[in-house]
Amino acid sequence: MPSEKILEQKKQQVSELCEAFKAANVGVLVNYSGISVEKDTKLRKQLREAGCEYKVVKNTLLSRAFKEAGIDGLDQYLSGSTAIAYSDKGYTEAPKIFADYVKANPNTDFAVKAGFIDGGAVDAASIERLAKLPPKEVLVAQVLGGLNGPIQGFANVCSGVMRGLVIALNAIAEKQSA
Repeated sequence: MPSEKILEQKKQQVSELCEAFKAANVGVLVNYSGISVEKDTKLRKQLREAGCEYKVVKNTLLSRAFKEAGIDGLDQYLSGSTAIAYSDKGYTEAPKIFADYVKANPNTDFAVKAGFIDGGAVDAASIERLAKLPPKEVLVAQVLGGLNGPIQGFANVCSGVMRGLVIALNAIAEKQSA
């Protein structure tokens, strides 16, 4: 039977995870077995630089933290070696880093299990689709370009009408002067 001190530490850890999951935009569960210490250190550095938290947590503690955070549907993925990366800064960073790692190391057991997006559980396929999205800046530029297109077209039509009017007036003026 665990001591009161250990139980209190675990409750504190669950509480901290719960608050982090509530604030996070995205979280990705991975099976981290088969990764060397060197590659794990490199992966952690990439995630940290991208503004993501990466932790190896016991499955029972993760389950309780998900339950407290209101994220249902991930208990089935909590078996074996489990680590989680989460971020409150963006949606695509952690999925992209893990997708790149899996692509670069196909012969390991390292794999994305599942995750959550804005508090809702998603499967590994959804996380993979998220990893394929362009960065936020590119998406914003695409949306603004889409909004700018019709305005630019309207300006071209208006300038064409004005150009036609000027040409017609110029032709009339030349005709009268001749």
